[in-house]
Amino acid sequence: MKRHYSLVIIGAGPAGLSAAVLAAEHGIDVALFDENVAPGGQIYRAMESIPDKRAELLGSEYQHGKQLVSAFRDSTVDYFPDTQVWSLNHKREIGLLHNGLAALITADQVLLANGAMERALPFPGWTLPGVMNAGAGQILFKEHGIVPNDGVVLAGSGPLLLLLAWQYLHAGVKMKAVLDLTPMSNHLRALPHLPRALLAGHYLLKGLAYKKDLKQAGISTLHNVSELRANGKQQLESISFHHKGSLHTIETKLMLSHFGIVPQIHLSQAAGCKHIWHSRQQCWRPQLDDWGSSSITGILIAGDGAGIGGARTAEHAGRLAALQAMVSLGKISRVKRDQQARPDRKWMREELHIRPFLDAFFHIPGKLLRVPENNTVVCRCEEVTAGDIRKAVEQGHGDSNQVKFITRCGMGPSQGRLCAEAVAHIVADATKETMPDGGLYRGRPPVSPLTLGQLASLDSEAKE
Repeated sequence: MKRHYSLVIIGAGPAGLSAAVLAAEHGIDVALFDENVAPGGQIYRAMESIPDKRAELLGSEYQHGKQLVSAFRDSTVDYFPDTQVWSLNHKREIGLLHNGLAALITADQVLLANGAMERALPFPGWTLPGVMNAGAGQILFKEHGIVPNDGVVLAGSGPLLLLLAWQYLHAGVKMKAVLDLTPMSNHLRALPHLPRALLAGHYLLKGLAYKKDLKQAGISTLHNVSELRANGKQQLESISFHHKGSLHTIETKLMLSHFGIVPQIHLSQAAGCKHIWHSRQQCWRPQLDDWGSSSITGILIAGDGAGIGGARTAEHAGRLAALQAMVSLGKISRVKRDQQARPDRKWMREELHIRPFLDAFFHIPGKLLRVPENNTVVCRCEEVTAGDIRKAVEQGHGDSNQVKFITRCGMGPSQGRLCAEAVAHIVADATKETMPDGGLYRGRPPVSPLTLGQLASLDSEAKE
């Protein structure tokens, strides 16, 4: 590993891989760092090692990543897997943890392509053993071929829930039910966006085909479910919910929940990039120009970390960011950049036709986001409840950082990853705000945990 690179890319998903390949083709000195042990990111996880039969079960969108990963392996990029990035600042100094040792390097240009994470949405019983995120279930399936025992329940809202149910169906998993918490009112919310969505009709057809397969297999899919609750003393024993005006209970030892995905912004926060609240996607995202440039010179962001657009959109956005980095490095002119960008911009526009429809259709209702019961744990690390947060607001602490100071929510090992948005929504509701504009936790290094011994290795490195 060198001390300085012209371009450092963080994240080996579709955005990072496509950017790295293009930059290396133009002679750029590129390093790519990723926390996983192999390239592909979450969407193309285990692409190089997965058996053909399992890859087929995951569908055509997953298999698309094979060509992208192969092109990356053929490139001249310096690749560092199994590496944590624990710090990034406005001077483009990057803190790394590689082979158990901490290191600091610098770059002329930095591209953040670290993707998205599942939205953490607290509901009664969500901390019980036996309640997992749907994304974790998909990771186990991709990486190790592990699927649940028969009797699993899938619950929540979002395209991943339907996709995972379809994948489990073809893997032979017998599901007790799929509970869709998407409210019926969202159909009307999404209707104005349907004409544009039809321009990307292949996505709609694919979703309808998944639903048809599940129905033909006899999988019970209940729509417009509300008041989801996980029940049990030491572990999950059953789930309860309301459907068509009645209370229902299903006995199960495993439930996979999902409520959409949001950008991972912890590194961009630590660097000091400006972020804005995006009401349509109900999340914070970095403020960027059309090329992925952030508010800080030399830091670009592409892929779902810039806003949720999907794997194909991320791939194109990665190339656009790489072109902008090459302009900044003096490798190509702006005219050349614009010429090379035309195909990617065209494909991006076509891929994004579906996005406003999906954002509206899977819009999380305010009741779910803002009104967890007082005894519901919101910050799992510090065991802070929704009631603790509301009490802090009643005492005059009117933004998330003040609540964090008083209650310690967001100060545990996850550093707010699992509670930041939930806290912000509860604070906004308690202060009668329409949106959680002031709810973003301040970002500080280390972004990911490292030991004092690992941090001390920086001193040894400096002496060398």
